[in-house]
Amino acid sequence: MNEIQKKAAKAIKLLQAASRAKGGEVIEVGYSGGKDSDVILELTRMSEIPYRAIYKNTTIDPKGTLQHVREMGVEVRNPELSFFELIKKIGLPNRTRRFCCASLKEYKILDTCVIGIRREESRKRAERYKEPTACRVYSKNERVEQIMPILDWTLQDVSSFVYWRGIKLAPFYYTTAGEIDFTRRLGCVGCPLQSTAKQIMAFKENPVFLRAWLRALKVYFETHPQSRAVAKSNGDYYQYFAWELFPNNFVKNGTGLFDTDYKDALESLFKTDLTI
Repeated sequence: MNEIQKKAAKAIKLLQAASRAKGGEVIEVGYSGGKDSDVILELTRMSEIPYRAIYKNTTIDPKGTLQHVREMGVEVRNPELSFFELIKKIGLPNRTRRFCCASLKEYKILDTCVIGIRREESRKRAERYKEPTACRVYSKNERVEQIMPILDWTLQDVSSFVYWRGIKLAPFYYTTAGEIDFTRRLGCVGCPLQSTAKQIMAFKENPVFLRAWLRALKVYFETHPQSRAVAKSNGDYYQYFAWELFPNNFVKNGTGLFDTDYKDALESLFKTDLTI
């Protein structure tokens, strides 16, 4: 038995122990469509415990993600309001105003949920997750026991497991040459929690989503004329979009004047027509 087979066996034992502790009740697999969720789905299948793999549709994942989810036989849970409907109603999300996360993916379905968290992904995760199980509290004091079978796995472990099990990943991970880029991290297109460089790259790769963000923001401006956003940008939703999502590229780099043509500036940044 090689190293990745040993780690897989350990993960399977954790899943089986969790299932026994719950009296064999159905456990949720929190499936995002990303590489780590493909790994935990395969591990759960290998463990032969009762489960439901559920994808909470954010409505703003990269092209091909939803098709991949369905090909993997995963249940799709659609939100009451799509991401763009939320923008029309509430405005733009940002790092401190993450209403979209709560509405689209941070809510309880089953009492126990398997998730693909890995400590290696970030310093914050390494500090926060010390054990492979944790209690997550959502709004309305809804509690979920989280099981993290690959918490101590490295990116190399993920790669080795994917090749060993012959797992097909979402299109997002494949280069034009058909090779897998395991360094990529699937997430909502344009998420403000990403680095600015990754936000820009995501929008360049998905210009349809970029225009959809702007189209939804335009509706918000039209239906909320007294909002702070309209006042701050003098009614220019292109400016507000640029200032809120890319302050380092605009406000801090001299493109912070009201006479700037922000539509042109954004089109120059993303190399695409942004006529709405």
